[in-house]
Amino acid sequence: MKLKPLYKKLIIAGVCLLAVLIVFFSATAVVPAGSTGVVTTFGAVSENVLQEGFNIVIPFVQQVNIISNKIQKQEVAADAVSKDLQSVGSTLAVNYRVGLNDSAKIYKNIGADYANIVLLPAVQESMKSVSAQYTAEELITKRNEVGTKIKEQLVLKVESYGIVIEQFNIMNFDFSEEFNAAIEAKQVAEQNLIKTKTEQEQKIVVANADAEQKQIAAEAEANATLTKANAQAEANKKLSASLNANVIEYEKITKWDGKLPYATGGSPIIDFRTETTTTP
Repeated sequence: MKLKPLYKKLIIAGVCLLAVLIVFFSATAVVPAGSTGVVTTFGAVSENVLQEGFNIVIPFVQQVNIISNKIQKQEVAADAVSKDLQSVGSTLAVNYRVGLNDSAKIYKNIGADYANIVLLPAVQESMKSVSAQYTAEELITKRNEVGTKIKEQLVLKVESYGIVIEQFNIMNFDFSEEFNAAIEAKQVAEQNLIKTKTEQEQKIVVANADAEQKQIAAEAEANATLTKANAQAEANKKLSASLNANVIEYEKITKWDGKLPYATGGSPIIDFRTETTTTP
């Protein structure tokens, strides 16, 4: 019988401790890293947000709604029409985050589903607007330029809501089968043209090289002939310079056979030589 008051005291103490714990946890809020806490007081959104870490709030009166400010990635499938009326399908990748000072504004004006309500429609609209400025072929050849313009338009559409676009990429373009076939045919034609042009240039190079070799050979032959002629002329000049009257006369004497010619210069020459007989 004496134990009943003790049980009652223990029960009351346990209830009081539980109440204290409930009040304590209701009066505290832990905001995760990379996030902010939007405080609502009886449903009214406070302009002051809680920063990451341990925070104190009014229990049972205020509630804390966590908004992530980390960079998030969203892949969006978008359809558009090009300037030359080609259907264009694309997959776009957007890296975005909520500005630290805009958490309360986004929660109040849009809510936690701000990506589906604001971001995705803005991506679709930006894609359609920019694609209409380029032909289907230009969307491929000027892909970086197109991506930059889409990002610029996207930033203008969502920055007023407090959404920050960190990065934007066009992952791929999809066109109709007819357009893909036309592009392939054009590429084949361009490759054939390049091949033909290269072959013609190679033929010209070979022809020029052959002509140059023939010219070099002809010049070499002409130089050799000229050198030989100059050498012969020089030899003749030296020979002519070495001849004089005495040498010529000596050559005549050494080569004379002892017989006088009967005629020279067209006039007869009489030989008055007589034989001398020797008697024994």
